[in-house]
Amino acid sequence: MPVRRSQNWLPDVFNDLFDNNWMVKSSATAPAINVIETESEYKVEVAAPGMTKEDFNIRIDEDNQLIVSMEKKQENKEENKESRYLRREFSYTKFQQTMYLPDNVVKDKIGAAMDNGVLTINIPKRTPEEEKKAQRVIEIK
Repeated sequence: MPVRRSQNWLPDVFNDLFDNNWMVKSSATAPAINVIETESEYKVEVAAPGMTKEDFNIRIDEDNQLIVSMEKKQENKEENKESRYLRREFSYTKFQQTMYLPDNVVKDKIGAAMDNGVLTINIPKRTPEEEKKAQRVIEIK
């Protein structure tokens, strides 16, 4: 009798070994996400073919988390005049990803753009001068 082997355990092993649960996808249909760090910014790329910028909502909540959500509804109707048959196809996609923002980002200058099916979110870092200004020294009286 042939045995069918599944390698579904492999991603869990890597998540356990590298503690990669800080950015868990909410569903199996979640888009692929790249997070890139440079000297001056963080860049988040979300693969979203077929989506438009109107399908996305990006916000920062009260806990300093960047929340990227997407919702796309599509309904196609096709009517056959000869037999009076109505055919419908529904498509619904919903996604939400939450990421903690580091303390060294400039929240007021976060920007996003959609190009060729990729949503890119640019999160600028504070300059060294801005970091020094952000550090508040409390004078002892």
